[in-house]
Amino acid sequence: MKLVVLERNSAGTDVDVSCFEKFGEVVYYPNTVENNTAERVKDADIIIANKAPLNENTLKDAPNVKLICLFSTGYDSVDVEYCKSRGIRVSNVVNYCTSAVAQHTLLLAMMLSEKITYYDEYVKSGAYSAQDRFSHFDRVFNELEGKTWGIVGMGNIGRRTASLARAFGCRVIFYSASGKSTCTEYERVEFDTLLKESDILSLHCPLTDRTKYLINKDALDKMKKTAILINVARGAVVNTKDLYQALVDEKIAAAGLDVLEKEPMEVSDPLYQIKDSTRLIITPHMSWASVEARTRLVGEVVKNIEAFLNGEDRNNV
Repeated sequence: MKLVVLERNSAGTDVDVSCFEKFGEVVYYPNTVENNTAERVKDADIIIANKAPLNENTLKDAPNVKLICLFSTGYDSVDVEYCKSRGIRVSNVVNYCTSAVAQHTLLLAMMLSEKITYYDEYVKSGAYSAQDRFSHFDRVFNELEGKTWGIVGMGNIGRRTASLARAFGCRVIFYSASGKSTCTEYERVEFDTLLKESDILSLHCPLTDRTKYLINKDALDKMKKTAILINVARGAVVNTKDLYQALVDEKIAAAGLDVLEKEPMEVSDPLYQIKDSTRLIITPHMSWASVEARTRLVGEVVKNIEAFLNGEDRNNV
């Protein structure tokens, strides 16, 4: 059996992936893009991938493929219907980075609420050493306790974030973009209510036709001027140009982003112009990537392969 790992480095070079070799011959590629995907998978029985596009165009000349394992929860890079027509099973990994992403969500919210980057720079610039009083708090900051934390997407990550927010004394409300949420632990509200009442609004939903540009000019105009927006979902859930304008016009107080419409970020992205980290913090799509999460990710892919070889269903999409 031949396994092809198209994006070995997406699991991190510090995480051991030799566990795949017990299943057969393994070919590793550090990274793969659309132009070379078809050539690399043509002899594969099992493909392990992340963002490389797997569709009719890239799979039509790969007659042996029986299983596609994703180094991710999302599977928008795979044409699932085409794979079903070929009898190719597609499996993802769920709940491996819940703690990491929820932690990062809270971190972004806290850094922006307390304007930590300003105060850190104030000390390091020498301004604190030059003053004659023991404290400096000229940039107003806020507590989380008593604030309303709104959530879009009450799946595993949304619920973990909600529990952390509640532990800090926040009232938690949420909106179900799919309309199918079964969550009863927190107050479910309509989208307009979520926008109007949230002091912090965090996004944890998948990218679908319903959620693309869910946060646009109209939505941003309905938010509090003191609100903080956090996006750890998918970049296109937020309209980049509209967010940029909302920040420039001070329609909302701040935003924390771990995902962008175009990744890696292009220098032409309007958000690139905002250098004030008390208004905007952008991290390079790394909230999921704690070493613990990446280790779990590889282990879960191994379990998916074992289940497939044993004729069992596991994490099928």
